[in-house]
Formats: sequence, structure tokens, C-alpha cells
Amino acid sequence: MPLISAQKLSKSFGAEDIFSEITLSIPRGAKIGLVGPNGSGKSTLLQILMGITPSDSGSVQRAKKITIGYLPQNFEAEFEKSPYQECLSVFSDLILMKSKLNQMEQDLANGNNVSELLSSYGNLQNTFESRGGYVFETRIHQVLQGLGFSKSEENRPWYQLSGGQKTRAYLAKILLMNPDLLILDEPTNHLDINAIEWLESFLKEYKGGALIVSHDRYFLNQTVEVIWELDSSFEIYHGNYDAYLQQRQARYERQKAEFESQQEFIAKEEEYIRRNIEGQNTRQAQGRRTRLERLLEESKITNPILHRKIQTNLSSSIRSGDIVLRTKNLEIGYLDDHKKLISIPDVVLQRGECVAILGPNGVGKSTFIKTILNEIPPLAGEVEMGANLKVGYFAQAHEKLNPKATLMDEISAAAPQMLPAEIRSYLARFLFTGDDVFKTTETLSGGERGRLALAILALQNANLLLLDEPMNHLDLEAQETLQALLKDFNGTILLVSHDRYLVDAIATQIWEVNPDKKTLEIFRGNYSGYKEYQKKSGISELKDLIDSTERKSPEIRENPPLQKLSNNEIFRRQKKKEELEKRISVLEKMLNEISQQMVSQKEDHQKIAELGIRYNSIEIELNSVMEEWAEID
Repeated sequence: MPLISAQKLSKSFGAEDIFSEITLSIPRGAKIGLVGPNGSGKSTLLQILMGITPSDSGSVQRAKKITIGYLPQNFEAEFEKSPYQECLSVFSDLILMKSKLNQMEQDLANGNNVSELLSSYGNLQNTFESRGGYVFETRIHQVLQGLGFSKSEENRPWYQLSGGQKTRAYLAKILLMNPDLLILDEPTNHLDINAIEWLESFLKEYKGGALIVSHDRYFLNQTVEVIWELDSSFEIYHGNYDAYLQQRQARYERQKAEFESQQEFIAKEEEYIRRNIEGQNTRQAQGRRTRLERLLEESKITNPILHRKIQTNLSSSIRSGDIVLRTKNLEIGYLDDHKKLISIPDVVLQRGECVAILGPNGVGKSTFIKTILNEIPPLAGEVEMGANLKVGYFAQAHEKLNPKATLMDEISAAAPQMLPAEIRSYLARFLFTGDDVFKTTETLSGGERGRLALAILALQNANLLLLDEPMNHLDLEAQETLQALLKDFNGTILLVSHDRYLVDAIATQIWEVNPDKKTLEIFRGNYSGYKEYQKKSGISELKDLIDSTERKSPEIRENPPLQKLSNNEIFRRQKKKEELEKRISVLEKMLNEISQQMVSQKEDHQKIAELGIRYNSIEIELNSVMEEWAEID
């Protein structure tokens, strides 16, 4: 029997139909992703399946004694305990067993009823062990730390936690419950990349079922085997997110072809009827008219409609210089407390590249962007901006928006030359129609604020885009559209994002913040290439290289004392140095050529990944050769 099945579910709010006639089934162990535009009823459907919200019609059947772990999108529950104590409550039966075992051990040590206790103790101990009694505390720590909690945060009182921390703590609790079915509504909203990847690994190994609503396309690719699409209809696709995109496009093209074929048939029949209804073939024409009327009533195919999409262009008419940005001895942080967040290695960003800045929350990624914008002064060093730059900035919190301004006001401020009718037409391209244009920005949803910020960005004719979490709150359709716009962008992009699908599609470099060393680690390539590089030994080789440099004794690092060298030794060293200089020149030329290839291969993800791995391999050799060159007097 399925974990949950439903027949002909319908739901309306007032006069608005949210969805109708939905029939579905969740088999045991199934991993299902639920997708659809914002407002299509995804969260409502989950609540109906849970029994929290009633449907207007239809029925839901749940397996007997089914256990469900439900994470709502807007988690608001309050607890009195810390995250660790709240998770510990999941194992109350094991805690009781542990207490009984301790009491039995004391009784045995005191010689009380030894013969009777030994048998009971052995049975209880076997049960305790088989149910994970000796590892449940370790499991709690593993799950909490996997979801981003530090040791100190595990025991922080609930009232001291942020909203995101409370959601993550509750997610840890329901994962530890090990229910038959996990129902997770946007589980990645408050997770950084490390925590998301941990959750992906957890769900891959999870034996129970999972129904997941998510806007994280990469996450869906890694965790689900079936996609439910809820929009104007309810459709089922087998496979992960990539397979869903392919099947949806194929289904649309098939439906479009069927519609056009039927329209052609209808036109021919109507033409025959018109020509013959009053002629010699009247009876045939009347028969055809009857059959056509029956077809139009019973079997008419509707024209398939693609979702409304944002319609804009981010391309710039201004060409920047070849060097867009260069850093020198840069350290970023806050001057008031002189707290260093990141030391930036001297980097050069060239025109046409897309750099993705990755790292855990709170390590300074947004501060780095604001330092480039000169909104926050550097602690040390400098950022040199290239020639002929027009910078466009997309802020994560959209703090540049005036909460009291209307959408019309915001566009008018960005483009004073536009007339009101032009502004309304322009906003319609970003899916704001009718009275939407008179809303104030403080009343907009997160996705609407993102679309408005994108509309303002598109007016700036920028050739350098600084984007801080541009995908936040956008539904999948808007994400796909924005990704296509950025992929076609003819300028340079510096991107902070947790959206690995986007990073994989458009990045030519990865700059990842190492929170322990407070520095950037540079990788030339996209996200797939970066992960493959880590697997193959890239990250270990880089760490070994760094560690070996740090392990060098001061005597090796420093120049040795001056000694008189023989003429032969001087000649040998000079020749060796010249050979190394030639090798350095060759390697630098190779790196430059690969960089150019990566810019020109923006469309080929696999090629970028391969080039990235090759680039970093050559860069490691170059570092080694330069070290050897530096050690020669």
C-alpha cells in the first residue's frame, strides 16, 4: 500500500481555483520533488496531504501507523530547550532504557537478584543496542553539525536562536525521528552550500520516502526520482530536475503539434462544409458538420501555453577594458573593530569572465562585494577597477529599494526619461500588470522584490554585474529566465550565490572562501569541474602544497648566508635559473591561453570543467617552479 494516496483533490480560495481533480500516490521509499510557480498551491497541497488543511473535494488515504516528519516553509514553533535537547527528546524511549540499564547495573553490582536480573539485563541491552542506544547522541551531533550548527550553538537556548537556526534545528529533529515519510517545504532556504550537500547525502541514503518542495534545482537533481509539476494542471515526470525539463519541453512540443494538426483538420472540415452545405454534397457536408461539432465538444485540443516569462535583455552597449578588476594585498573586514574577514590573494578579473564567490554564511562574501563597490573601505590593500566600467549591483536584501515607493516610482527614479505608459509597459515585461504597478515595495513578496530589482538592473546598461544572491525567492521559471539572461550577458559577472545550478551553468571561475584560513581559494572552471577536481585530488594537492610551504623551516624559507661559490657552481645555477624562467614563461602562456578558451567556451559546461581542471594542474606546477626559481641565488 502507498504511504499516501489521493483522488480528485480540489481546492479554492474564494472565487479562485487553486487546483482541481488531482490524483496522486506516494509509494514507500519514493523521492518526489514538487515544483510549480509561486502561488500555484504547492504548500496547500502538502497541508492537505498532511491533514492540516481540508480539501474542497476529493479524498486522501494514509497508510496505517504512518509516521510523517513535516517541515513547513514558514516555521514558527517555539520550544524551551536548546537544539541538542530538542533533538534528544526524539530518543526518550532510549533514554528511559539507558536509565533502566544503569539501575540494573547498580543492582547487579550490589548482588541484588542476580540470577533474575542477568536475563532481563541481557535482553534489554540487546534491544537498546539494536535500536541505536549506544550511538544516538553521536547521531544528534552529526546531524546538527551537518546542518551548520557549531558545538556552542547546539546548546544555545531556543529564544537566542535566529529564525533560520530554529528552522534548521527543527529540520534536524524530524530527520532524527526517521519517519516513514519526510514532507519538506523549501528545506534549503536557510542552509549554506556545505549544509545543503550534507542534506543531499542524507536523503540519498534515507530509506523512507520524501516529498520535497524546492526552488533549488541542483538539490532536486541530486535527491529526487520523480517530479510533480503543479500549475494550471498536475503533471508527473519521471527522473530528476534535468529529466523533467527535457520531458516537459518534449511534452509541450508534442501537444503543440497535436493542437496544430487538429486545427488544420478543423479548418479543412469547415472549408468543405462551407463549400458543400448547399450543393450536391449537402448530406456529406451535414454529416461532417455533425462529426465536427461532436469533436469540438468532446475532443477539442487546447493550445498548450508556456508559462509567462520575464522578457528583458541585460547586454550592455559599453565595452570595458580587458582588465576589469585587480586586487593588491587586499584584506576586507570592518574598520570599527579591525576584524579581518578575508585576505584576498592578488587576483585579476578579465572581461567576459563570470566569477562565483562561494563559502558559508557570514564569512564575508557580501562584504567583499561592498568593498569592491567602495561602500566599505578595505582593512588593507586596494581594489583597482578597470577602464570604461559601468557597474550594476543586485543586493541580496534589496536594501536599495525604497519601502514606501511604488513600482512606478522605482522605475521612474532609475529611468527619469520614461513616460508613465512606457513604465507600465516595461513593468509588464517583468510580470507586473494592472494595479500591481501601484503597490509599494514593502508590500511585495520576496520573489516580486527580486523581479523589481532585476527590472532596475536591466535599465543600467552595466558591463560589470555584481550580483549578491540574485536567485533568492524567485520561482523556477524566473530562475531559468535569469540564468539564460546571465548566460547571454556580454560583460563581466561577479556572483555571490548558493545556487549551484546557476554557478555550474555560467561560472568560469570559482573563488571559495576558506573560513579557517580566512582566504580565497581560486579554481578556474565551473562547479562540476570544481567538485570533480576535489574528488580527483585537486583540493588535497592544493592543501598539500600550502601545508608543505607552511611546514618549511625558517632556514629554508630565508635566503641562506652568503657564501663564496665556485665559477662552475655560479654557471650551473645561472643555467638552471634560465631553464626555470623559460618554463615559467611557457606555463604562464598556457594559463593565459586556457583563460581565453574558458571565456570563449561559456556555452560548453563540460569543456569549462575540463579546462578548469587543466588550469589548476598547470597552476600547481607553476607555483612549484616559481618556488624552485626563488630559491636560486
